[in-house]
Amino acid sequence: VQLQASGGGSVQAGGSLRLSCTASGSIFSISVMGWHRQGPGKQRRLVADITTDGSTNYAESVKGRFTISRDNAKNTVHLQMNSLNAEDTAVYYCHGGPKFRPNHYWGQGTQVTVSS
Repeated sequence: VQLQASGGGSVQAGGSLRLSCTASGSIFSISVMGWHRQGPGKQRRLVADITTDGSTNYAESVKGRFTISRDNAKNTVHLQMNSLNAEDTAVYYCHGGPKFRPNHYWGQGTQVTVSS
């Protein structure tokens, strides 16, 4: 399985960005897809994930600002990030896997930088 992330970049505080991640290969094994992030000097932490049936899970810090969605036909997950602030600055990593191991596969990181 390969996870290809796209999106990211630099934005002013209060702005928006959209991340996308597309899975290829043995995708039958992927029921959960989502995003983690790792800020400077911080541990990698879950941002949001979504199952094939649309159940979502968000970190408290992004609830109400970020929306995760999934296009099962295209094996793609999107993360719409609104009202960004400096605390959202991080490298964002796409992940995917079965329900019992949702972080089994990782995509390359994509940098999100929010300037105040």
